[in-house]
Amino acid sequence: MKMNKRQLLASGVGLLAMGAMGGRVMAQTKPLRIAAIVQSLNTEYNVLWADAAKAHPALKAGQAELTILDGRQDMLTQSNLFDTVITEKYDAIIFIPVDIDAGNDPIERAKAAGIPVFGSNTVVSNTSLYDAYINSNDVEAGELLAKAIIARAGPEAKVVILEGMIGQSAQVQRLQGIQNVLAANPGVTVIGQNSANWSRAEAITLMENLLTSHGSDIQGVLAENDEMAVGAIEAIRSYGLDPQSLPVAGVDGIHDALQAVKNGDQAMSILQDAHGQAQGAVDLALRKLSGASYTPAAKVWDVNGGSLAWEDGTSQHYYVPWLPVTRENVDTVLAE
Repeated sequence: MKMNKRQLLASGVGLLAMGAMGGRVMAQTKPLRIAAIVQSLNTEYNVLWADAAKAHPALKAGQAELTILDGRQDMLTQSNLFDTVITEKYDAIIFIPVDIDAGNDPIERAKAAGIPVFGSNTVVSNTSLYDAYINSNDVEAGELLAKAIIARAGPEAKVVILEGMIGQSAQVQRLQGIQNVLAANPGVTVIGQNSANWSRAEAITLMENLLTSHGSDIQGVLAENDEMAVGAIEAIRSYGLDPQSLPVAGVDGIHDALQAVKNGDQAMSILQDAHGQAQGAVDLALRKLSGASYTPAAKVWDVNGGSLAWEDGTSQHYYVPWLPVTRENVDTVLAE
């Protein structure tokens, strides 16, 4: 049976190659085994992350093999996947948790088994459990989101907030950033706020309900991710309003959102660098496993021409910068 890309990812198929790049690896007869336990391969960002991780040069060179495991947006599933990875004695785990608090316990079990864990994208509340982690500052994303909508809708605007899955670090921290900006802009009124679980389909329904309740009183939409922003735009259009007259902003930089920015239907998308986060996490895992002789390959690092300081891979936390995308720079981003 022929399988498509998402089916291959969801089945946990690893990527294998041959070669050696680091001190410890050169003495090995088998490549290092890394498991990446992601939130859900039904979201575009997680698929972008997985594709980028699989393309890491160290995997193609045979230094390591990577297995992508689908958490199916369920913390119990992710916890069970940890048990499987521990039993199979993987060398390292990269973790994108579904829940900020419930993700702590599986990491503790892995560490008790001697398996280092590296964070990427969303994080757990006890970040001291990570050997290292690389993500983007979600509080800053929320602040950028709110500032963009207020700049378009005005300091007395009535706005609605579409939240991600409650309890995920991105939802918690982006909301904190939004609230930081709202506190500094007391004239802005939030007239509707609810979770659409990062889902485009759920955002359509939620936005339809908000429009039914508030109609043209809504002057701006703060969507904590782009899937929900695109869903909100679809609902706005179906309601009979021009999306260009009701500013919507989102986070992630997925293709449909960037196209909406280009068309003028979405005010802004805040691009989250899936490539930098994914390949950066693989580099951090391999640095831990291979030792000081390891040479990082991700383009995000300053040693490879990027903006993020590598610091010999020994820092515990790395922030990948955001890129606000508007009509002024969207063509450049789409061309990359």
